[in-house]
Amino acid sequence: MTITTQPVTGQRYVAEMVHGYGISHVFLVPTILTPALAAMGEFGITRVTTHGEKAAAYMADGYARASRKPCVCMAQTVGAANLAAGLKDAWLAGSPVIALSGGSAPGTRYRHSYQELRDDFEMFGEVTKFSARVETVDRLPDLLRQAFRAATSGAPGPAHLELAGEQGHAANAITTSEVIVEDRFARVPAFRPAAEPADISRALDALRTAERPVMVVGGGVPASGAQAEALALAERLGIPFVTSLNGKSGMVDDHPYYVGVVGTYSRACANKLVLEADLVFFVGSHAGGQVTASWKIPAAGTPVIQLDINPLELGRNYPNRASLLGDARTVLRQILEQAGGPSTDGRSGADDSHAAWLQRARDLLADWRAEVEPLTSSNAVPMRPERVCRELSAALPEDAIIVVDTGHAGMWTGQYLALRSAGQMYLRAAGSLGWGFPAALGAKCAFSDRPVVCFTGDGGFFYHATELETAARYGINAVIVVNNNFSLNQDERPFDAAYGGQQHEGFEMWQFSRETDFVKLAESLGCVGLRVEQPSEVQPALKQALSLNRPVVLDVRTDIKAMAPRGWTGAAEAPLRPGTGY
Repeated sequence: MTITTQPVTGQRYVAEMVHGYGISHVFLVPTILTPALAAMGEFGITRVTTHGEKAAAYMADGYARASRKPCVCMAQTVGAANLAAGLKDAWLAGSPVIALSGGSAPGTRYRHSYQELRDDFEMFGEVTKFSARVETVDRLPDLLRQAFRAATSGAPGPAHLELAGEQGHAANAITTSEVIVEDRFARVPAFRPAAEPADISRALDALRTAERPVMVVGGGVPASGAQAEALALAERLGIPFVTSLNGKSGMVDDHPYYVGVVGTYSRACANKLVLEADLVFFVGSHAGGQVTASWKIPAAGTPVIQLDINPLELGRNYPNRASLLGDARTVLRQILEQAGGPSTDGRSGADDSHAAWLQRARDLLADWRAEVEPLTSSNAVPMRPERVCRELSAALPEDAIIVVDTGHAGMWTGQYLALRSAGQMYLRAAGSLGWGFPAALGAKCAFSDRPVVCFTGDGGFFYHATELETAARYGINAVIVVNNNFSLNQDERPFDAAYGGQQHEGFEMWQFSRETDFVKLAESLGCVGLRVEQPSEVQPALKQALSLNRPVVLDVRTDIKAMAPRGWTGAAEAPLRPGTGY
C-alpha cells in the first residue's frame, strides 16, 4: 500500500491515483479533468485523445485485457452515452476498465443544463460492476479506491465514476485526504480464492470415472494466467480439451489434446466432441450462448462440472455435478495436487484410461482438417479467408498479440488462425463490431515492445478508421489486417432469406463501394498502407509491416462470396454450394 498525505486538489488526486496504480495510458475525448491530465504528464502518463468516446473505451479495454491491469477512459457529460456504449464490450468480456465521466451537479440538475440529459448516470448501470456519483471532493478518495476494487476483484469488469460538473468540476476543490493506493487492486485477479477440498474430490472423482470427459477452457483461464495449469490437468488425466474464443489465448494449436474452439464461432470437430462427451468440465466459463451454440453443445442433461470465481455462475445454465468456486489457477493447482504427481518410475503419471476417447478426439480433428484443406490451401483470387488465416499463422511472431473483431473476423480466426506459441495472445471482441482496431491500439499501448496484429473486416474497420490518425499521432505501431471483401458479407444469408431466397435489389445495404482505397486512406492519415491480392503475398507483407515500426494497414482483398460456416450442432444444415465452402 502506498500513501501520501499532503493537501492537493481533487484533480491532482486523480492523477496521483492513476499513477499509483501503474497505469501508463489514459484514453479520452476532451474536455474532462484537464488539470488532472496536465498533472498526469508529470508522471509520464500518455494521454491519448481519440476521435470518439467509444474508441476511447475500446482502447482502454484492449489495454486492460492485454495487461490484466485496470485502465482508465474518460469523457465529458455530452459524451457519456458514447462512453457507456463503449463499455458494453468490457462488461461482456470481464475487462477491468474504469470510466470517468462528467455529470450533472446538484445545483443545475433538472434545469436543462447545457448538453445534459435528465440523468446520464443511469446509462452506466447495465455495463458496470460499480457506478457511483462523486458530487463533492471529499468522496473522491474512497470512491476511486472502490472503483479499482470492483474492477479487479472476483470476476473482473468495468467500473464508473460520474464527477459532478460537465467536465468533472467537483474535482477542482482541495482535499486533505490521504492518497492511498492499494497495490492488490492494480492487477487481475486481485484475490485467488481456493475451492472447498470436498468439491475438489467430487470433481476429480467425476473426471476419473467418466469414459468420455472433455474440458472447455474459458476466458477465466487466460484472465487468471492459468493456461499452463489447464494443459497440465488435461495431460495428467488424459482428457481432450476445447476452448471458447476467449479461452483460445495462449493455447498452442498443435497440442495433441486440443481440438479447437467450440460453440457458435467454432470448428465442427470441437462441437462434435463435446456433444459426444459424457462429462463436460467448464473451466472459467459462464457456459453462455456462444460457447454452447445456444445451449445445444453439450446437450441438456449432460453431466457438468463448472469452475468459476463468481458463485452466481455455478449451475446457471447447466446443473452442476460438482461446483468449484475459486480462481482458475488456484483451483486447477488444487486438482493437480490431489491427482498426484509423476510416478516414481519416471513415467509422466498421465492417466491412460481415456486413450480410446483421446483417439476419437484426434480422429475428429483429422477429419475436419482434411475437409477444410482445399480452402486453407486455396490459391483462388480474390483470396479465401481460410488461406489468409493459414498464412498469418505461419508468419506471426512467437510473442504476437492478435486482436480480432466479432462476426466473421471471430469465426475465421477462431477456426483457422493457429497459435504456434504459448507466448501468443488472442483477444477477441465480446460484442460490438468495430471493437478490434481501437482495442488493438490499446493493447499496443500496454505492450509497446510486442507485435500487435489486428484482424478485422472492412465493415468493422470503417467504424473507427479515423483512429489511424490517433495511431500516427502517438506512434502506436500496430498492424491492421483488413479482410476486405467490400461488404458486410455475413449479411448475405439473411438478406437472401428476406427476399424469399435470392436478393434482387437493395445490395447497397450490405455491399460497399469498390472505390475505397485503404492504402490511400492509411497514407493520408499518416500511416503505411500495403495492398495484398495473392495468397503468396500475405506472409511477406505481414513481415514487412512488422519491420517498419509504423502503424500499418494491410488491405487484404478476399472473396465476397466466402462465408464462414455456421457452428455445427447436429441439426440439418442447408447444403453447401459445390466447391465453395458456403
